[in-house]
Amino acid sequence: MNESIHAQLPTCVVRDLLLQHAAQVPERPFALFEDGRQWSYAQTLAEVQGYAAGLQCLGVAPGELVLVWLGNSAEALRAMLAIHYLGAVAVPINTAYRGALLEHVLCNTSARLMLADARLIERLVGLEHAELRQVVVFGAAPPVLSGLQLLDEAHLHVKGGPAPLHKPIQPWETAVVIYTSGTTGPSKGVLSSYLHLWNTATAFRHLAASDRSLVSLPLFHVGGVLGYYCALLTGGSLLLAESFSVSRFWPLVRDFGVTSTGLLGVMLPFLLKQPPAPEDRRHSLRSVLVAPLDEAAAVFAERFGVEVYTEYNMTELCMPLFSEANPVQPGTCGRAREGVELRIVDEYDFELAPGQVGELILRSAQPWQFSHGYLNNPVATAEAWRNGWFHTGDAFRRDDDGNYYFVDRLKDALRRRGENISSFEVESAILAHPAVREVAVVGVPSEIAEDEVLAVLALAPGQELAPEQLIDFLRPRLADFMVPRYLRILPALPKTPTLKVLKHELRAQGVTLDTWDREQVGVQVKRVRLGARP
Repeated sequence: MNESIHAQLPTCVVRDLLLQHAAQVPERPFALFEDGRQWSYAQTLAEVQGYAAGLQCLGVAPGELVLVWLGNSAEALRAMLAIHYLGAVAVPINTAYRGALLEHVLCNTSARLMLADARLIERLVGLEHAELRQVVVFGAAPPVLSGLQLLDEAHLHVKGGPAPLHKPIQPWETAVVIYTSGTTGPSKGVLSSYLHLWNTATAFRHLAASDRSLVSLPLFHVGGVLGYYCALLTGGSLLLAESFSVSRFWPLVRDFGVTSTGLLGVMLPFLLKQPPAPEDRRHSLRSVLVAPLDEAAAVFAERFGVEVYTEYNMTELCMPLFSEANPVQPGTCGRAREGVELRIVDEYDFELAPGQVGELILRSAQPWQFSHGYLNNPVATAEAWRNGWFHTGDAFRRDDDGNYYFVDRLKDALRRRGENISSFEVESAILAHPAVREVAVVGVPSEIAEDEVLAVLALAPGQELAPEQLIDFLRPRLADFMVPRYLRILPALPKTPTLKVLKHELRAQGVTLDTWDREQVGVQVKRVRLGARP
């Protein structure tokens, strides 16, 4: 590679960042945990080097894929960083995976080594293990599992650091493989280089070395990986929570001095459902990244006295849309970042005019800004990156000022009686009702043609809501053809561990015995028809 170009590349490799901060700010806190443990940068380096030496003793080499099947914990963070430190590739696995989906990951990676929580091991029974040969078990004494060598975690605790690498880790090398949530089919392993992580993390322009981020997304989610990577990049610190908790959120912020965090999906509405309290503004939190952006974001900013940002991203991308603080355009995802070209196109990839709805496609100005493909899946890679552009599968529109607005997932769009319906818009209207905690809108087959609208919702604690009341609430808020025909109320919606609603499950269940049908009970929503002008 041209040496002048190489010299222009940023310091983005995890090993280099760890060594740099441990030398320059050794006593500065890097990682904090709910149990009270705290690692400085110097201690983090020592912890990581010990695990890295253990992994080397197990034969882990640069470029090798290593599976990490652990919940958020000090052990999981140490393992991910140690794999990076060796120039190997971390492959965190969703802790909800089992059966065919888990087997798919084992076969897709062909990894020979796994680090796993003891409570998950039994899920490996009866599965095709592919190339998997060794499992380091965290927790109870390793059980016996045919065909696999199960090792105690003590095998990773090796005194001294690992042997030197034969060559430096390069910025374009793969750092991590993150499997998408798989809500519509088998998960795809997204390949992320260090430069890809760097390009994504630099979208967070509001973060500095003085920030402490609350990371509650799991480490098998891009948000979890970015949580520790952003802290490394800025020289800041993070609090790694086991998971997102409404009841623990503000105590964690106050007890650990958290200054920034991200709230995705239902997290922000859940927090707003809590009763107002005198201490609502007595905290250290300064900035919150929310997605999607709706009316609740402004309410949250005002109530708790924080700056709100929003964005649009996929695991494959580099946060191509990002907003200024406290955006005033309702529903915006922000504006395009420098170095990323965006288009909104029709089904043939021809660009549409501002205001028109089409698929968002993107390409980057520099190599390695995006993911470089899907692991061992050239067909899916070619399909996503066709015509030289990455196709998001998301419907967007853009205004004349360059603000972008998410409309819907293309496969989540509904069509009823000849009208296109955005599930996102119907969900937003239903969520405006104070009794509703969460909702998912899906299409179910109509006895006539196309789709009927089914809304599946869960109520806030202590709330009651008759279906007729919700329909009356929606009449002035939605076009007649958008008002759901079917309503179903559940205690909670099914979700992935990253809190994405499993719409495909609700869509497959369809109209169940406990589903309310407004047409069956005679509740009409009639279209107002305009006659000729007098």
